[in-house]
Amino acid sequence: MAFGLAVGAAQAAPTTILAFGDSLTAGYGVAPEDAYPAKLEAALKVKGYDVRIINAGVSGDTSAGGLARLDWALGDHPDYALVELGSNDALRGLEPTETRSNLDHILGALEQAKVKVLLMGMLAPRNWGTDYAQRFDRIYPDLAAQHRVPLYPFFLDGVALDPKLNQADMLHPTPAGVDVIVHRTLPAVEALLGPPGAAPS
Repeated sequence: MAFGLAVGAAQAAPTTILAFGDSLTAGYGVAPEDAYPAKLEAALKVKGYDVRIINAGVSGDTSAGGLARLDWALGDHPDYALVELGSNDALRGLEPTETRSNLDHILGALEQAKVKVLLMGMLAPRNWGTDYAQRFDRIYPDLAAQHRVPLYPFFLDGVALDPKLNQADMLHPTPAGVDVIVHRTLPAVEALLGPPGAAPS
């Protein structure tokens, strides 16, 4: 009887999603309940998913910072990961080949750990010039194809540069902006997870 209860408890464990990113994931400037991971978790539960999303966003993190702390983040043994890194690389004008290499290693490590990934794309600000923007913007579709993971092309789609949806710095979304991101990314996250109740594959 006790064994049966233990098996039932194990089966009832929620699917764990690692939201692995920078300030856009961490929820810079908004309350914890208004951060992207919290609002995405709530939206998925409305859809019938039994999920727990871990907010592993660190404000100011570059792709190199994310790579450095990945092993620690994997200590939670997630089933899935949403990888949202690179915006700070672009804001600082870091060399795109370095960003590509860091993200490549992150995706490789997640694959090795058997964590299914949704890669969240980012676009470079245009003040660095056309050549930089083209080289940076190619990173995400190239790596998604290389690692055979789904890509959400631009994490801030529908929000970037909209004063109604961003804080005063015009870099970080307001709670209303987070709502837009959740609404737009939700279908991609659902596609990653499969139908509600499906076991992680």
